[in-house]
Amino acid sequence: MNLILFVVALIASFIVVRIGAIAFQLTGLEWSLAKFQALSCFSGTGFTTREAELIVGHPKRRKIASILMVLGNAGLVMLIATFANSIRPRIAGASSWFGWLWRGFGPLVNLLVIAGTIYLTWRFFAKSPKAKVLTDYLRSKVKKSGIVEPVSVEELMVSSGGYGVVRTEIANDSPLAGRTLAESAFRQKDITILVVRRGDEPTANPPADTKIQSGDRLLCFGKLDKMREEFGGLEAETPAGG
Repeated sequence: MNLILFVVALIASFIVVRIGAIAFQLTGLEWSLAKFQALSCFSGTGFTTREAELIVGHPKRRKIASILMVLGNAGLVMLIATFANSIRPRIAGASSWFGWLWRGFGPLVNLLVIAGTIYLTWRFFAKSPKAKVLTDYLRSKVKKSGIVEPVSVEELMVSSGGYGVVRTEIANDSPLAGRTLAESAFRQKDITILVVRRGDEPTANPPADTKIQSGDRLLCFGKLDKMREEFGGLEAETPAGG
């Protein structure tokens, strides 16, 4: 029974981490960073200071991280308890030859099953094409739940001082569509447009008279909070007492 509980808890932990990564991605975090940050929050390890700015500076991500941390602590306790009970020697049935055999080799068999389960579960989520099917299914469920609203800003990296690089696509109803870079006053907002990609044609260091069109993908550098506000990637945080 303890072995079954361990396997169930292990698989559930992987699924929770994947849901957390999806939630982070829907808030605009790049997928590889979203997976790493979800695993870091759940396990309580590997949470780097620089990349942590992407989490602590965003109200929705802080809530997601808090939930992952709580679930991670509870899951870790369950995994440790069920693991310890699974490999503990058993005395029951020791009067028969099978009982003596199981008493000696049972914990080893359980340990091999646990190791195999960990490896196969990791292989499935890290390597298997079916993991993408599961991820897409979980993403659709998270979107339908309305817990996390998807945004149009994908944050690729963060540097010191709250600056970072983001990628965004201009929607048809965006107020930026039809305006030039100069008219959009990005410079005054501490945002630098590095690349404008229209179809498969990228324009690096675009001039100020470049007109933005719907469907354009912009690669930008600047203050993350400013870019979230400009491109719709951040929900305003309610002031204390509001």
